[in-house]
Amino acid sequence: MPPVESDLFEMRRLESLSNTIFGVAMTLLAYGLPQAAHFEHVPDWADLYSAYGGKLGGMALSFVIAGVFWFSHQRRLARQPVGGRGVVMLNLLFLLSIILLPVTNGLYGSYGMSGAVAVLYGLHLTVIAAINAILWRLATGPGYQPELVASSFPLLMFVPGTIVAAIKPEYAVYFWLLAFGSLVVRRLLRPRDGAA
Repeated sequence: MPPVESDLFEMRRLESLSNTIFGVAMTLLAYGLPQAAHFEHVPDWADLYSAYGGKLGGMALSFVIAGVFWFSHQRRLARQPVGGRGVVMLNLLFLLSIILLPVTNGLYGSYGMSGAVAVLYGLHLTVIAAINAILWRLATGPGYQPELVASSFPLLMFVPGTIVAAIKPEYAVYFWLLAFGSLVVRRLLRPRDGAA
């Protein structure tokens, strides 16, 4: 048997932790919704929209973003069966950024038209995307890799979205939604069966 490398960590162990963290964070996105409003009378549709419209929109956006990053994270862990201490620490930092998503989502759902809150939310999304892209670079190694290009795409959308959030917060969400194009980019760049 080959000697065991003491500095290498099985990434499958990290996968269990990450599934728990993503699950809890994605669940907490909706945690505060029932307490979001107190009505003085029986609410009608306009009251419900006024109380929950922005919060549900922010929750849906954050849930889908977290889902896309969970999917990327799972693929990356499968591709990189072991990692050194630095890679593990960077993965833990990535998971910390996911844990904080319900916090910035709650602020954005309540005060999304505030430039400061929209910028904070955009910066948070940018940090998540940047760490994810760095982790993909470490997993794929040097050279052109379709997965690295696809993982960098959200970063290219979150940065201008955050700049727009500082000027016109109501338009930033459109840039952030474009980050889901990474799924299309990955599909377009994926090698076809039988291709050389």
